[in-house]
Amino acid sequence: MPPKSDAAGKPALRGRVIDTRGAGKAEILKLCKDTQVDFLRLQFSDVTGVNKNVEVPQSQFEKALSGEVMFDGSSIEGFVRIEESDMLLKPDLDTFKILPYEDEGGRVGRLICDIYLPDETPFPGCPRLTLKKQIDRARKMGYQMMAGCEAEFFIFHLDEDGEPTLQTHDTGGYFDLAPVDKAEPIRRLIIDDLVHLGFEVEAGHHEVAVGQHEVDFKYADAMETADNIATFRFIVRNVAYRNGFLATFMPKPIFGQNGSGMHTHQSLFKGSKNAFYDEKAEWQISKVGLSYIAGLLDHARGFCAITNPLVNSYKRLVPGYEAPTNVAWSMRNRSPLIRIPDRRGQGTRCELRMPDPSTNSYLALTVMLAAGLDGIERKLTPPDPVNKNIFTMSDREKRRHKITELPRDMHEALDTLEKDTVVNDALGSHIVERFVEAKRQEWMQYSAQVHQWELERYLGKY
Repeated sequence: MPPKSDAAGKPALRGRVIDTRGAGKAEILKLCKDTQVDFLRLQFSDVTGVNKNVEVPQSQFEKALSGEVMFDGSSIEGFVRIEESDMLLKPDLDTFKILPYEDEGGRVGRLICDIYLPDETPFPGCPRLTLKKQIDRARKMGYQMMAGCEAEFFIFHLDEDGEPTLQTHDTGGYFDLAPVDKAEPIRRLIIDDLVHLGFEVEAGHHEVAVGQHEVDFKYADAMETADNIATFRFIVRNVAYRNGFLATFMPKPIFGQNGSGMHTHQSLFKGSKNAFYDEKAEWQISKVGLSYIAGLLDHARGFCAITNPLVNSYKRLVPGYEAPTNVAWSMRNRSPLIRIPDRRGQGTRCELRMPDPSTNSYLALTVMLAAGLDGIERKLTPPDPVNKNIFTMSDREKRRHKITELPRDMHEALDTLEKDTVVNDALGSHIVERFVEAKRQEWMQYSAQVHQWELERYLGKY
């Protein structure tokens, strides 16, 4: 039987997951024709992690799939100067998806792209290619990184002009149900769209803060996870917008409430076996796993600017709101930077709790993997795990346990980034220079601004 048609007379795709991994250009062109795709969206990421795209009509599909579509890179944050602006978009054909909605203009297919220079050489400022280099480094060492990210977000009302407000969509708390949690229908729409795109969604629930939510999907290799985070952020914001709300991955939108994190679970596999697991070792964590953890601890301050890239990120990294501020690790305690979940065997992993969902997922996984591999190469050993609540420790106790603190603001984070040669080498000079330049400017603008807190505290007093 032919597939059912939608209202526009096109083959119905809702509920039909189309897997194109391994498909070639001819197969994707045929699929676009059979499913009546009207446009191809060529998606990529700028250095700050913002999704960008170039969209082409049917007449350009073959050219797009061949990697011949060019765009002006001089207008993209962190790319190039105006005199060297032309860029090529080279799509990863395995990422082809048909988006689960249809605008008035028609049906849209999506491809995630790497960025190349006109002479067909890789562009050193491409975040996705930067992650590929680190994945290749791990592969040459015999490892494959597996990662799973838990990206939290808030949903807010829009005002009558469609502008964002700080009025949350609900007043629910952790794991609450309707009618307190009013976002159940929106989360279900988000999950439905993600499933349509091939995600294996494990759960969706209300988070701790009012208006805060989380949707969890299955872990995958590093590149697929980075792609999934970029897609996830697009779907969440798009579904909220289509229903008259704002979804935001800003880390700390509300004073006095928990911020949004992106806890990142990670492990290395050697063939089909988890390289972090050793049944006979202390804590059943292998030497490779311990050295990887030590590498993350050793470079956490150095890569904090990447995993927590906004001025606002450091409003989340303060004591009292479940976000880590101390460089330490533990088995069960959630106050340190790294937690080791209870599962062992193939599920052995470490959870890095500092990243937030505003980060560029490609660069975040790049620096985490680079730090962990450096720990393995140098055979680092982490300090003893800290099983006491660090937030209640005195400074003297912290010094005895050799516990340092994460950077307290963007300015300090950028200083530590520039001093970390391992992180700099992993990112490359182009990305580091452009990223630091953009973030220094952001910090200067923030520092020069007069904030409401200052007016309330000082205006009538001095």
